[in-house]
Amino acid sequence: MAHLPALPDDPLREEMETSIERLDLARRYRALDRAPAFPRTEFRAMGEAGWLGLRTARGLGGRELPLPRVGNLLFLLARSSGTTFAKLALQPEFCSVLAEQGSEELVGAWFRPLVRGERLVGNQLTEPSAGSDAAAIAMRARRLGDAYVLDGEKSEVAFAEEAEAAIVYARVPGADPKREITAFLVPQDLPGITRAAGPPDLGERWMRRGTVRYSGVRLPASYRIGAEGHGFDYVRRELVRERALLAAIYLGVARASWEETVAHVERRVAFGGPLSAQEAVAFPLVGDGGRLEAVGLYVQRTLERLDRGEDAETDSAIAKWMATDVALETLDHAIQFHGGRGYSGELPHEQRYRDVRSGRIAHGPSEVLLALAARRLWHRG
Repeated sequence: MAHLPALPDDPLREEMETSIERLDLARRYRALDRAPAFPRTEFRAMGEAGWLGLRTARGLGGRELPLPRVGNLLFLLARSSGTTFAKLALQPEFCSVLAEQGSEELVGAWFRPLVRGERLVGNQLTEPSAGSDAAAIAMRARRLGDAYVLDGEKSEVAFAEEAEAAIVYARVPGADPKREITAFLVPQDLPGITRAAGPPDLGERWMRRGTVRYSGVRLPASYRIGAEGHGFDYVRRELVRERALLAAIYLGVARASWEETVAHVERRVAFGGPLSAQEAVAFPLVGDGGRLEAVGLYVQRTLERLDRGEDAETDSAIAKWMATDVALETLDHAIQFHGGRGYSGELPHEQRYRDVRSGRIAHGPSEVLLALAARRLWHRG
């Protein structure tokens, strides 16, 4: 019997595991890959059970947990039921700009219902010519009396057709081009908005990403989030937390496949003995386990620093980069050592690999994260 490193523990672990079993999240994770759709029922149930606001303040309906505990719970959720429901648990965090900078009216109408799972609020930052380079955003928001008029296009939008509202970043023309990007809360049923699903993705198909176009969309000025020209500052602070928490999710997914593969190679007999007796199999798995533990400690240290209010932007970038790479290598070994069944859709390893593969692109591509860390290391502006 293999001796596995201990899993993170938390007072809420048993409650979370009960919810995972009651909502059948492990099976639903697999099913949503085959029949992609936004899991409304589970989303609402997770909100009712308190899993959509782990870091959110109690006054806004959340549990107000410290970041290290949030990371541990997301790790456990991802280990049991993949990236889907762990990322859904993070949706209020992805919208924390609204909670931190939005008016009381916007928070009451949109953020609180999001935490309860009653309304889905998405994010729209990326454009056809502005992905990693967010400063190149071209979408315009022109002030017209007590309203703004929005024109432009957003691409690679998660929940493109399902979200009731979205946090949209647009450029408000001003004297300083570096101080133009502004955040808005935009209900997605306004006249002039056209939404379209895109082609199927490699993984995380339940997000149903697509394109949203704005043509002369009139938005009341009260729907602006925070001050004009400060949108990029807001989203940058949000991204630092997100990256470290996503790292915990990717490690949780990889841990599931690693455990299953360790057990499989102990049972599988080949060449006169268990596969675990073959060094070509055993050594990579030992290495995977060690790296998962080491990166997990780094992620936890990063979350502790963020929780203390320290500048951990570099640590967060490195944590996400390392976690994604280690997770993908671990998942690749899981596919390899399960042979033909691992490569097929019979087992969950290939789906987990496809889902985690988005981590090298979304919320900061690996190359951008390394460039960010290099700039900070050598103070290059």
